[in-house]
Amino acid sequence: MKMKTALTIAGSDCSGGAGIQADIKTMTMNGVYAMSVITALTAQNTTGVRAIQESTPEFLKQQIDAVFEDIFPDSVKIGMVSSSELVCVIADRLKYHKAKNIVVDPVMVATSGSSLMKTEAVKTLMDVLLPIATLVTPNIPEAEVLSGLSIENKEDMQKAAKAIGDAHGPSVLLKGGHNINDANDLLYVNGEYYWFEGKRINNPNTHGTGCTLSSAIASNLAKGLTLAESVQMAKEYISEALSVMLDLGKGSGPMQHNFNLQGEYAKEAE
Repeated sequence: MKMKTALTIAGSDCSGGAGIQADIKTMTMNGVYAMSVITALTAQNTTGVRAIQESTPEFLKQQIDAVFEDIFPDSVKIGMVSSSELVCVIADRLKYHKAKNIVVDPVMVATSGSSLMKTEAVKTLMDVLLPIATLVTPNIPEAEVLSGLSIENKEDMQKAAKAIGDAHGPSVLLKGGHNINDANDLLYVNGEYYWFEGKRINNPNTHGTGCTLSSAIASNLAKGLTLAESVQMAKEYISEALSVMLDLGKGSGPMQHNFNLQGEYAKEAE
């Protein structure tokens, strides 16, 4: 049986908790072969982002083409893209290669509070990337930017999700974890609303949760699950990874992506 494949197009997090590193760990743990295209190198850790070095548009194009021409991905997750030019390259190449199951995590602000995305890049993302996406996964602050609406409650979440989906085309998973205090997420797909109840886990270490959730959804789509099934499975995975209560770093630390890794080579030393 051929193994399913997933591609992440995102920034690198040298501390390993978010970005490309979180995506590869998540995709591996969710049963697909992970590939990566790096939009930017970042110097960051659990306390914040201190420097960003972007890929050039030409080098980004070469990375994407190299992947698609050899190992065609069954799904694509797009994370941090910090300039309009790079967003345009991604949209152009994904259209050219007829990519499928595209999940966009519109990373605008890191868990640590650092802004990762220039505003003109957000507009370009809305204009050229969302129309070809299967799903976009904003948190509440990101959904407010994308919809232009203020979100205070569940009704506001529904209005914002509908506004984003109807204006730009993709299904929308609006994550309620930020300021609506029950971690319930809303999926808006084909004019229908589906609520996913989450258990709020009292774990301050949430570095990379958005990257991880979107990568798990992309993995599940690659395996042929429906959008609703993919979201449900991804939420269960992330809840378990958070509930292990890994505690690394001085700031908002990473979760334990490999919490259920069982195997000869994963054993702790005696």
